[in-house]
Amino acid sequence: MAKVLIAPSPLDGIEVEFVKVLKDAGHELVYPKKGEQLSESELIHWLNGVTAVLAGSEPYNEKVISAHPQLRVIARVGVGYDAVNLKSATANNTVVTIAPGTNQGSVAEHAFCLMLGLAKKLVVQHKAIEQGKFPRGTNLPLRGKTLGLAGLGRTGKAMATRGLAFEMKVVAYEPYPDLEFCKKHDIKLLSWEDLLKQSDFLSLHLPYSKESHHIINKTTLGMMKPSAFLVNTSRGGVIKTDDLHEALKAKKIAGAGLDVFEEEPPGKLAIFEMENLVLTAHMAGVDVQSRDDMALSAAHAVVDILNGKWPAEKVVNPDVKK
Repeated sequence: MAKVLIAPSPLDGIEVEFVKVLKDAGHELVYPKKGEQLSESELIHWLNGVTAVLAGSEPYNEKVISAHPQLRVIARVGVGYDAVNLKSATANNTVVTIAPGTNQGSVAEHAFCLMLGLAKKLVVQHKAIEQGKFPRGTNLPLRGKTLGLAGLGRTGKAMATRGLAFEMKVVAYEPYPDLEFCKKHDIKLLSWEDLLKQSDFLSLHLPYSKESHHIINKTTLGMMKPSAFLVNTSRGGVIKTDDLHEALKAKKIAGAGLDVFEEEPPGKLAIFEMENLVLTAHMAGVDVQSRDDMALSAAHAVVDILNGKWPAEKVVNPDVKK
């Protein structure tokens, strides 16, 4: 029997299928019961004696991983793994897995929530009515507007079909496009620069990498329409926050919806004082359905690996010893 840490707070106290999968395999589940993301020091503490972890966005850096040579599996309850130091994990003989194909619908719905919140002035209206005001007026439609998608993978495709349902024109930047999908849905592929220039709503669905780091900056924000809105449900590091703040203050763009931040939790940032901003706490990919699907996928990965099986479609550091 192995100890499995259930690190993400959204999984605390719920009895769904992933729990049964792990318990039926004979493993002991350990819950921090903190209610929020574990810090580095807390993670080091809770990983003591743990063989596998169902991981959220906690910092699995070199210090954390090297402190636990017994840790065999970091199973991300999600599709990104930028919070995990793959080099350290591989050196530690720790397999890192993701849960592909489990949360694109949730992310797409949430991105549209942010878009609608901006277009319909939801936060501004709410605050005004709270103060006893009743500021009736016009708002913006989505229909007829151009939805620009930076990335056309699983989530980008989910965004595209929903955009079409809202009667939007959908364009995209994607280095490795699914041409059949684009043809079927009449999606026009653009260069990165043309996507910035043409989008009324620019939604970011890029993996975080050296190439995408701060890809949204003073220069690229300056290429967008002053009437355009920016939405980010990918990774916080793709936006240079200070440059976005300046662009919002100078009305270089109309507004932004952010679910992710350069550092998480972000603390209280100056940009948060802007009215043309809608914020959520990195929750786009975690509605109750996707949460359960991601956790189940991660649990199966843990059970498979500890039983000597190799879920190749989920493993992101295949150089680790099998």
